[in-house]
Order: sequence, then C-alpha cells, then structure tokens
Amino acid sequence: MNRHVMRIARATALIAVVTTGAAQAADRPDSWVTTKTKLSLLTTEGISTRALNVDTVHGVVTLHGQVPNQAEKAKAEEVARHIDGVKKVKNLLQVVPAAARKAVDRSDDAIKKSLDAAFKANSRVHKSGIDVQSVNKGVVLLSGKTKSMAAELEAVQVAHAVSGVKRVASEVQVEPAS
Repeated sequence: MNRHVMRIARATALIAVVTTGAAQAADRPDSWVTTKTKLSLLTTEGISTRALNVDTVHGVVTLHGQVPNQAEKAKAEEVARHIDGVKKVKNLLQVVPAAARKAVDRSDDAIKKSLDAAFKANSRVHKSGIDVQSVNKGVVLLSGKTKSMAAELEAVQVAHAVSGVKRVASEVQVEPAS
C-alpha cells in the first residue's frame, strides 16, 4: 500500500471510532442518563446534597434540590454536563446555607450500625451484593458487585438517608447479567 492509501485508511478508521462513540453517547436512554447523573452527583466529593432530584427528557437534565453554596451548585451542573447522553443541563438547585440545615454528629460505629440496619431493611439493597465497606468521620464507602446501576443508586440513596452520613463514595462494580 502506498502512503496515500494508508492515510485514507487511518482517517477512515478514526472517523468510524469517533462517530460510533458519539452515536452511542447520543443513544443513551433518559432513564440511564438520570441514574448515572444521580450516582455521579451523590458520590462526587465537594457536592453535599440530600434533597436531590434529577429529571431527564430527551437528554435534557434538570437538577432540583438544595446545596449549601453557589460553588456546589456550579460543580453539580458541571458534573451533570459530563455524563454521556446529556445534551443540556437546567440547574434549578437552590442554595440553602449550611447554617440553615441541622447537622447531626454521630460516631462512625453508630452510623455503621444504622447503615447495616437500613440495608437489611431494604430487600433490594440487601440482596444486591452491595455492602458498607467503611465509615470514616461520616463518610461512607460502599463496595461489592451488583447486576444493575439502579441497585447501586438505591444503595447510595439509602446510605444518604441515614442520620450522620456526610458523604457517600462508591467502589461498587456493576456487572451485567451474563
């Protein structure tokens, strides 16, 4: 093959890879975009929101809820923008200063016991294969393997609802059913 043909072949291969990736991102269902956005927002350091709602319609993500400051509002929007399949973000998050929220300080052991009880009480989370790996100063680390991103999201939401939890991080591996 001469150099000209090689260049055309490489360019064609590159275009195929780029357009395939773009098509896959554009084809993400709204439910997938919503779930992935919630997971990202709930597990990103520097975003502390409990009252979080994400709606997606035709790739347009709308964020609802409360954050303690303008910087977190902007960060949440930036995180949402980087999710595959997101075409636009409508940021309706309200800024409610931390002083207006009631903080609850609990020991890590007490939080862990409450998390274990909450996971056990929720049959879907209990059967999901997701566990509380650790609690450190109110920061919860989830681990395990599960079959769906929805199960991971539910576990993160259950953990966030436990009194004293300041943040939830996830090392959960989603392994599709074979």
